[in-house]
Amino acid sequence: MNIPPFPASAAGPDLRQIILGSEGRFGILSRVTVSFQPVPEFEEFYAFFFKEWEAGLSAVRNIVQNNIQLSMIRLSDAQETETTLILSGKRNLVRWAGFGLDILGFRRNRCLLILGITGRRTQAEQALESASQLCKMNGAMYAGRYIGTSWKKTRFLSPYLRNSLWEHGFALDTLETAAPWNKIQKIKDEAIQAIVEVNHRNGYKVLVFGHISHVYPTGASIYITYIFKRSHEPDENLHRWAEMKGAASQAIIEFGGTISHQHGIGRDHSHYLVDEKGKIGYDLIREITQFFDPSEILNPDALVDSKIKFEKDNH
Repeated sequence: MNIPPFPASAAGPDLRQIILGSEGRFGILSRVTVSFQPVPEFEEFYAFFFKEWEAGLSAVRNIVQNNIQLSMIRLSDAQETETTLILSGKRNLVRWAGFGLDILGFRRNRCLLILGITGRRTQAEQALESASQLCKMNGAMYAGRYIGTSWKKTRFLSPYLRNSLWEHGFALDTLETAAPWNKIQKIKDEAIQAIVEVNHRNGYKVLVFGHISHVYPTGASIYITYIFKRSHEPDENLHRWAEMKGAASQAIIEFGGTISHQHGIGRDHSHYLVDEKGKIGYDLIREITQFFDPSEILNPDALVDSKIKFEKDNH
């Protein structure tokens, strides 16, 4: 199937959107057209502190809905803010920064916002000024570029902490969703609480925190990280992970979030897909799968159940 790379088209449904997100169930890409653009003249990352999450959330929403041109927005909750500062490795700096923030009224509920600005320098300066005004209207304190620059240097190194934590006896996983602005607070709180309660019932401790990023005029993604002490028994680790993942996923569905903003469906999320798409939508995806792959050899059981499994579960 050849899909021309038109910049826009009104010739029926966009078939590219059917293929994208199909997770290999609809075929194999054999040829692609890519676009590229020059390296930007300017890129910097800036930090702001808010006294509480709600103020930061309000500022982020105002920034997005005022169409201020930023390349990245990341608002960490209080627990992630504290963890981020500790992981910077600058103990003395963190201690004195924390002392100063406490004096200024940014105490245990303080939240860190990092803004990225990319493009032409004059446009970047205007964007920073506009974003700063909206942040300060919500009580933020500008913290300069140091924290943002440090984050930029280590953002691709942090995922490898998973391996180091495992070697020291801890497991780490993440989950994510996206929701409208008026549901973000509730979904984040409920998903985190669900993970905490699962561990509390079983007598375990867990470190769990979150942030929002990938913002849109109508809402944003919510990204949650949880760290727990691992067992030497693989089956026990898998069982505990499934309990936490399941409890958080149920909370996300119940309170109006998508089951996946960026991680995809795969097999772990496939039984939640019908809740989001509805039965008609789910059946339509299955029919498309059968059209493209009647022999079910392309990544079977990812995204939606295979025909054999589907018929077995429904009889």
